[in-house]
Amino acid sequence: MKHFHTKSMILSAVILSAMSLHTVGAATPDTVNLDLGKAVRMALDNNSSVKISAAELDAAKAELDQAKGSRWGSIDFTHTSGRTENYRRQSIGNEHTNDINITVPIYTGGRLEGQIEQAKKNLDYYQYGMSSSYQTTRYNAEKGYYDVLQAANTVNLDKETVDRLNEHLKNTQAQFAVGVVAKADVLRSEVELVNAQQTLTQAENNYEVAVSSLNNVIGLPTATKLNLSQGLEYKPNDYTLDNCVTYAMANRPEIHQAEASVGMSEAAKKIANSYSLPQVNLAASNGWLNDTFPGQHRNQWTVGVTVNQNIWDYGVNAARLREAKANIVKAQESYRQISDQVRLAVRTNYLSMREAEKRIKTTEVAVAQAEEDYRIAQLRYRAGVGTNTDVMDASVALTTAKNNYIQALYDYNTYTALLEQSMGVPVENE
Repeated sequence: MKHFHTKSMILSAVILSAMSLHTVGAATPDTVNLDLGKAVRMALDNNSSVKISAAELDAAKAELDQAKGSRWGSIDFTHTSGRTENYRRQSIGNEHTNDINITVPIYTGGRLEGQIEQAKKNLDYYQYGMSSSYQTTRYNAEKGYYDVLQAANTVNLDKETVDRLNEHLKNTQAQFAVGVVAKADVLRSEVELVNAQQTLTQAENNYEVAVSSLNNVIGLPTATKLNLSQGLEYKPNDYTLDNCVTYAMANRPEIHQAEASVGMSEAAKKIANSYSLPQVNLAASNGWLNDTFPGQHRNQWTVGVTVNQNIWDYGVNAARLREAKANIVKAQESYRQISDQVRLAVRTNYLSMREAEKRIKTTEVAVAQAEEDYRIAQLRYRAGVGTNTDVMDASVALTTAKNNYIQALYDYNTYTALLEQSMGVPVENE
């Protein structure tokens, strides 16, 4: 699955010339030049969720090392210095003791093996969690970038509408001055212009909010100005629904995390079962005792095997095993639930992407028709055979058509990004 090169748009000259994406102007010391790839890289480098996932992964690696190390037992050294009373000799003196104890597990009923297996599955869980954080962060950066582009396009479109209505108002005032049109036409034109100016003000505010949100995602101060070098583009893809679902089931990190959770639950059952089995350890010790520091007189040594077997604990071990079995069922059902959710998400995002793609093609035609309709309405009004209402309606229709086109491009790009995230398409940094 891959993207093809950008398809040239039928109305690119008409729309993009009027909706320049560089609404923030040329780069200044306080402005950051940004393209989509750079936005994603900055988000991956600065996002807290990614850093948290990296720390969780490091902790999981340490837990696995602990579990593996437990197989080899431990060597402990103890030193004690103090004054003691010998009742037999009826004397008080110094005593310095040194003890070395070695314990090596021989048989644990599967407890150590279960702990190692559980730690391995836990590591798998957080490795896939790292991938999930990367993919989610990439999507958030892409969506934030597209949000800014849509907001910038909307601002430029609303400016175009204000300029268009302003020119029409001047024309209406000129015709009213010579008695060609009624005062009502002037008033209606003024009202429409004020309404358009209000809409522009809202769009400008939405743009600032979108920029601040993107800055927050990529790790820049929220007040940073952005100069985006890419626009909303239509890039066809050869995705099919069946292939997307198949790819998601094989690659979506959350599915693999759910599989790891099942493995951890099964290992926990093995650990719980071990409490009812014998625990056999090899033990060895050596001690030194002296009344002078540091205590060098060899005292005693021991070597032996210890066996510990739980005989009765009022059902604690049985309850622990029941809990482990229930957790396996829970993990299996969670795996099934997540798999179903992934299938649904992929299907929903795929269909939404294709629906937006169809709207791109239809709104291209609608924009061209609306442009021509407005031109004709203006000519008829100037010629005295059309009404001011016709011009206002045509202006609204033109703005709506261009807004629909912008929305279709935005939806296509965001649903494509969301589809890839729901499929588990890897990030380059992974």
